[in-house]
This record gives sequence, C-alpha cells and structure tokens, in this order.
Amino acid sequence: MSYYVTTPIYYVNAEPHLGHAYSTLAADVLARHMRQRGEEVFFLTGTDEHGEPIELAAEREGVTPQELADRNAARFEALMPIIDATNDFFIRTSDPRHAEKVAEIMQRVYDNGWVSKGTYEGWYCPRCADFKTERELGPGQTCPIHEIPLEKVKEENWFFRLSAFQGQLEGLYEERPDFVVPEFRRNEAVSFIRGGLEDVSLSRPKLKWGMRLPWDPGQRMYVWFDALLNYVTALTFARDGEDLTERFWPASLHVMAKDILKFHAVIWPALLWAADLEPPRRMAIHGYLLMGEKKMSKSLGNVLDPFEAIERFGADALRFYCFREVSFGQDGSISTAGFEARYETELANDFGNLASRVLAMVERYRDGVVPEARVDAVLAEDFEGAVARFSELLDRAELTQALEEAWKLVRRLNRYVEETRPWELAKEEADPERLDEVLYNLTEGLRVTTLLLVPYLPRTSERLLTALAEDSRRLTELGARPGGQRVERVPPLFPKIEAPA
Repeated sequence: MSYYVTTPIYYVNAEPHLGHAYSTLAADVLARHMRQRGEEVFFLTGTDEHGEPIELAAEREGVTPQELADRNAARFEALMPIIDATNDFFIRTSDPRHAEKVAEIMQRVYDNGWVSKGTYEGWYCPRCADFKTERELGPGQTCPIHEIPLEKVKEENWFFRLSAFQGQLEGLYEERPDFVVPEFRRNEAVSFIRGGLEDVSLSRPKLKWGMRLPWDPGQRMYVWFDALLNYVTALTFARDGEDLTERFWPASLHVMAKDILKFHAVIWPALLWAADLEPPRRMAIHGYLLMGEKKMSKSLGNVLDPFEAIERFGADALRFYCFREVSFGQDGSISTAGFEARYETELANDFGNLASRVLAMVERYRDGVVPEARVDAVLAEDFEGAVARFSELLDRAELTQALEEAWKLVRRLNRYVEETRPWELAKEEADPERLDEVLYNLTEGLRVTTLLLVPYLPRTSERLLTALAEDSRRLTELGARPGGQRVERVPPLFPKIEAPA
C-alpha cells in the first residue's frame, strides 16, 4: 500500500514560526506511523514563492522577490531537520520544473473549456492573496483573518469556471462523508458549496511576480492555482528520472490550517476534475495555535519561535506539547508556562521516570536480563486492543486522541508499579516467580507503549527502544516478545530544565 501525505506549502514573505511547524509535525506523525505499519510513504512539504504577498514583502525590504524567496525558503527547509520532520521532498514553486508542469496542466484546463475571460470587481486581501465574497467580509469590509481593510479591485481577468462543478462537488461530499475531517470543517465546506459557487479569478494582469498563463502571457497566474498544483507536480520530479504520480496520486491526506479550507476543499477538487485528475482521498483541517487569544502571525507579532523552544526543551518536547495541549482540529491556546508544565509532569515524571525505574529494577534484581514470564491478566486487560484503537484514531487524523490512547498506557504502567511494588517482592525473596512476572510485564508494557510513541517522540523512543534491545519499529501487542533480552539503563530521558537567566 502507498500513503501520500502533504503539508500546505508555506508563504516565504516571512520566516517560519510554530504555526508552520504545527502542520508539518502533524503530517510527520502520520508519515512515521504509516511507515511503522509497513506502508510505502511519500511525505511532501515546501514553500509557496509567488504572488502579491511576496512581491510586497520584497519591496518593503528592498530586495527582489526571488532573493526574498531564496532566503526564507532556506529557513523553512532548515526547520525540517530541527523538528525531526521526515519529509521525502521539499518543493519550491519557483523551481522551473514545477513551472513547466503547472503550464502543462493549466493548458489542459484551458483546452478542456473550463476557462473564460471577464471583468472582476470585488474585495481583495493582499495578505491572503484572496478575493473575498460578500459572505466572507469582516466588519467594515475588512479581512476576518488579518483584520486589515480590503482593497476594492476591478480588473480584466481569466476565470476558472468553478460554478460548473457545483453538482459534482455536492456529490463528492455526499459520497465521501470523511472527505474533510473533522466533521465541523466538512460542514463549513458543504455550506460554502450550497451557498452557490461563483467563477473564480485565475489570473491577475497587474501582478509582476507570478507565472505567466501559457495561453495568454500578458497575464500572470493567480498564486493559488500555481500553489495547489504543487501536490501533483512534485511527484513528477521529486526523484531523479522517476515519475511517482501513478504510485502515489491521488494523495492520501492533505494536512492544513483552517484559513485555506475554501481553496483546498472547494476549488482544488474542481481544478483537478477540470485537468482530468482525481481529487485527493481526504483532508485534515486543524485550527490555530493561539497566543493571547490571537492566531500566531508574524504581522501581529505574537509568534512562539520553534527554534528557541527546541533549543530549550528539545524537539520531542515540542512535538508532544503541540498535540497534547491543543486538540488537533480545534483552536487552542499555548504558552511557555504550558510547555514547562507538560514537560515536568508528563514527559519527565510520567514517562521519563517510568522508563528509568523499570530499567533500573531489571538491572538491580535480574542483572539487566528481562525475565521470561507470562503476561499478567490484570495488565493485559488494559493493553488489549490499544494498538488497533491507536491506529484507527490516526487513520482519522485524530492526533490528540491517539496520543491520549498511548498516554493511558503510560499512566497504567505507573499504577502497575505502585500496585505490584517490585522492590518489596525483591526484599522478601519469597516469590521470585512473581517478581519475574512483574518485571517482564513492566518491560514489555514499556516496549509496546514506546513503539506507539515513536511518531510523537522519535528521538526519545529511539534511545529507549535501543536500551530495551528492540530491533523492530513495527507495532506489536503486549506479550509478542518473550523475555531473555539484555537491557540497559538510560540517563534521564527528559532532564530537569533550568529557568533561563
């Protein structure tokens, strides 16, 4: 089986912040999990480098759009290994190979009769690079996302005949109730479609920084059409001399924030049909990470720097916090204090201490060799079906709920330590078989739980699985591995963090 997951491509008008890392981390969790299940995975991310927002930002800085794109694309690309993203390719839309493929696909859309010329008059947000319909306006003709006054624009453009796909889009949502998750985001898309679709502007005559239309070089392509097509074009050149389209298209899952729902959930499937291509299988829409009740945004100046957070807490702590603190799909507030609390109570105490205690006890009481024993029926009850539940939740892109499923096992193992009190069993030496059973179940439970946590805590899991002498990264049930392995103690997985000076 093949699994193709994408992030949105990120605008290069500013440097990356945690909001960008969030989408990428979500896609990475899913990619890592699917690899554990033996799927052939392709994970794509990259940068969106055309359009008016980049043109305006470059002008403000006194550089060319390409210089700005080169500088900030490098920063986005540098973020990937820092957050431990395992993307297979990083696409840049200023890549000539992308431009060539976009021209070919858009020419097909034109040849198929889905494009017409006309005059557009309406409200435009230069930061969204989006024309707003009357029902999308904020108070006083403002952008509801950026809270800036919109510009009244009148220009002669080429239009994509989106209205012609009204019935087909309604049918798609009818046939595939999980096409967009979570459900309330699906309902937003359906409501937008049922409200009546209008044709959308495909080109901008005044735009200087954008791809020229193949059939009318006097006009440049509206950035969204160029950007959306990255999901298809990347497959044609991501691997030298190989076209991966047949193997991976349609995409299994597009991951994105809610502000670009309309483009992906409404315009994108219609554009694909117009180009004789299949729409993606599913889309997962997440909310905003909020700082002080506002979406993190460079223009609002309220961003949490992922580089700083990682330097202080480590990448795994950031990955864990993002999906533990905010339910994936919803908006949610984050803070440095929240980081510290989760790090201390859950990562250091719940998980880190559990791992240290279990491995220390195996070393102290059994010379570092896991005893061979049977699964304790009491513990087995809590572990039964956990792997399947975890996988089903990630199949539905419910990342927070899946993490909670794994954390239930962490908490259960901590309770099991207190219930069985291995140190007392060791002191009495009256029932060595029971001590063997307890140590085996703790080690085995820790192994199964750590395998589940690989997508969320990749570095920590790797260290711990190595200490547990576990060679495979495939998910297994409690009791799948007999004892007899020699395990090693590990230094604290989440050491105490000193407050910054």
